[in-house]
Amino acid sequence: MTELAVDLERARTGDGPAFARLVEPLRPELHAHCYRMLGSVHDADDAVQEALLRAWRGLARFEGRASLRSWLYTVATRVCLDAVERRGRRALPMDLGPAADHVVTGNAPRAEVAWLGPYPAGPGPRAEQREAVELAFVAALQHLPGNQRAALVLFEVLGFSAAEIATMMNTSAASVNSALQRARRAMPARVPAPSDATMRTLATAYAGALERGDADALVALLTEDVTWAMPPMPHWYRGTGAVMSFARQYPLAICGDWRHRLVGANGSTGVAAYLRSAPGGTFEAWSITVLTPRDGRIAGITSFLGREHFAHFGLPDALP
Repeated sequence: MTELAVDLERARTGDGPAFARLVEPLRPELHAHCYRMLGSVHDADDAVQEALLRAWRGLARFEGRASLRSWLYTVATRVCLDAVERRGRRALPMDLGPAADHVVTGNAPRAEVAWLGPYPAGPGPRAEQREAVELAFVAALQHLPGNQRAALVLFEVLGFSAAEIATMMNTSAASVNSALQRARRAMPARVPAPSDATMRTLATAYAGALERGDADALVALLTEDVTWAMPPMPHWYRGTGAVMSFARQYPLAICGDWRHRLVGANGSTGVAAYLRSAPGGTFEAWSITVLTPRDGRIAGITSFLGREHFAHFGLPDALP
């Protein structure tokens, strides 16, 4: 009998450590699955915890017809579908209204909006793993109904068959195929990801331009239709003119008071920004920025404001 089989038998009798040995190797991929479904690290934490609790309580019903991995994905997917039905979808500022036509001042955060959040995952060895947590992909998923979202992720990201997904979602293979077709029509075309070296270069150049207050260096990095959003602020900007007007008035104007750290974010290289509010003071956690590249430039800047994001990335709240 294999170690896995031994642990499974022990777990069935109530052996908690044996159950932990079974599920811990799968926890990271289950967490990424829940993030894709729910668009929030916090919600993914809760969903994985609830899924593993349900699995522990229902382990006696696991008959071994499918793999333990498939069964855990079944439980996690159903937890996520319950959460989607209760909470709806996560949003970005672009979902709330058109781009601002002037630099917005004095606008308050929209605390009542369930905002999409960044994910602490850097470049991986497989392109499909990186793409599966890209911000644009996860944001687009949020516009799909729960069943379409689940079917698309389970089929195209995780490689389950329509028949397996039908069992997971307690429906028919025909319904799964129909959901897949509708989901594919609604999803935007995927853009090939640049190399890890290219993303590190872009992220480093972006951070350096802000620290130096170098407007020319920043604008040289941007596509003409670049966007900049800052959830939980509802406003956002589109085009180099609007983006640079905002940048010159705010982030570039406080050069010398920024410090940045490169981080793995949404399958690529992101930037953690720290801001010093007074000379000689500490640099306080400000934002986690996810960059969307296209053709060697930055086509999207999404700066998730708030120190609450930093702990997920293993970052301190302040720098000396």
